[in-house]
Amino acid sequence: MRTRPTGLRARSALAVAALVGSAALAALPGGTASAADGGLAVQYRTSASGATADQSEPWFKVRNTGSAPVQLNQVRIRYYFKADASDATYRFACSWAVRGCGAITGAFGTLSKPTATADRYLEIGFTSAAGTLAPGSDTGDMQLRFHRSTWQTLTQSDDYSFGGGQTSYADWNKVTAQLAGTTVWGTAPEGNDPTDPTDPTDPPGGGQTLFDDFDYTSHTDPAVSAHGWSIRSNPGGPGVPGAIWDPSKVTFAREGGNSVMNLETSTAGTGASTRHTEVLTRAMKFKNGTYAARVRFSDAPRSGPDGDRVVQTFFTINDLKAPMADDYAEYDFEYLPNGGWGEPSNILYTTSWETYNPDPWQAVNQHTESRRSYAGWHDLVVTIDNNAITYYVDGQHFGTHDAAYLPERPMSINFNQWLIDLDGQTSTTPRAYDQGVDYVLHVKDQVLTPAQVAAKVAAYRGSGTSFVDEVPPA
Repeated sequence: MRTRPTGLRARSALAVAALVGSAALAALPGGTASAADGGLAVQYRTSASGATADQSEPWFKVRNTGSAPVQLNQVRIRYYFKADASDATYRFACSWAVRGCGAITGAFGTLSKPTATADRYLEIGFTSAAGTLAPGSDTGDMQLRFHRSTWQTLTQSDDYSFGGGQTSYADWNKVTAQLAGTTVWGTAPEGNDPTDPTDPTDPPGGGQTLFDDFDYTSHTDPAVSAHGWSIRSNPGGPGVPGAIWDPSKVTFAREGGNSVMNLETSTAGTGASTRHTEVLTRAMKFKNGTYAARVRFSDAPRSGPDGDRVVQTFFTINDLKAPMADDYAEYDFEYLPNGGWGEPSNILYTTSWETYNPDPWQAVNQHTESRRSYAGWHDLVVTIDNNAITYYVDGQHFGTHDAAYLPERPMSINFNQWLIDLDGQTSTTPRAYDQGVDYVLHVKDQVLTPAQVAAKVAAYRGSGTSFVDEVPPA
């Protein structure tokens, strides 16, 4: 977590691959199709028909065969293929699309039950900018492509979804389409129903786990340190110069039968009066796997005038060894209730960092954002595997960032709340902002769905377990 200069978010990151983020998926409004109301058909062609190629070029059209409009941000298409090597990674790009490449996302996944012709898939999604699809209409061309990260030649003749003879559009049932989580088109490779990669109520076995219910009495409770946490007191950024990182502003209380950690940030309009808060693991031992937390964001102060440029967070991070060091990593949920960084009002960011240079400022990252209020409790999940970083908010896919931003070194797990500056509210009247944290979970080297996260947390709480840390040192 670092201080970002104003306007950073409006500038292009120095990403080496196409952005594959998406806005938060909205619930189906009245008058739009649910999975039960109609169907979809997917047409496919390829512009790279050879058995081998520098890149695979699956092009698609999605047609609404139902009787009601379909929100495209509820649609997912999967193209199945066999990896060229067990450690091969891939990059996705959109060359051209009628609805705009910025409205199309792409992420790679691994099949739970590999077959002779498929052990990976490319999942195509849509942001809210893609709009709706009227009955009987189609999306028009989506000219997509993917290649090995190394640009080595790939073999596609043994890929389940590939059709070398398909040089003009036609219905293609070797790709699948999901509408609102239900498969409505195509046949997946045997044993790989895309709606049920694993039983969502039965988390997979194994996977060393950190779970903490934050059942502590105060910031001085010896169990806080014994369980591997540090409550920050050292000076420095990010945020208001001269602010104090105050451990006493981290408190614990019972709410609804659970213990909740509260991070308070306060100010009276000067650096000396400003108090920031941060809680982090002492160990940097977390890398691939699933990270989850239930966090309460707030849009207004608990007391005093509103308007400060507050940042409320859940993130993982390691140390920047040198400017632009390529082994730096950071994965953020950041909520700005009153705007900041060039934004005028509330916005939620998820950001995956490859590296940065603090002076002069230079950033290599990929981010997804949603401009609306997120006040209240939210379930935040980010998963990291060998192909992508995927973010979820309240069980819904929020954004996927590609392999260029995967971590090279382990990280810590952090929560903090701080003020970007004092320009948003210049009053000297004291005010205080709260951020709540209900629990945190990390499962090493396993990608869990949000439903599996919820089941795992419920199992710990049902058994009376408030803390476990099985994750070995890095």
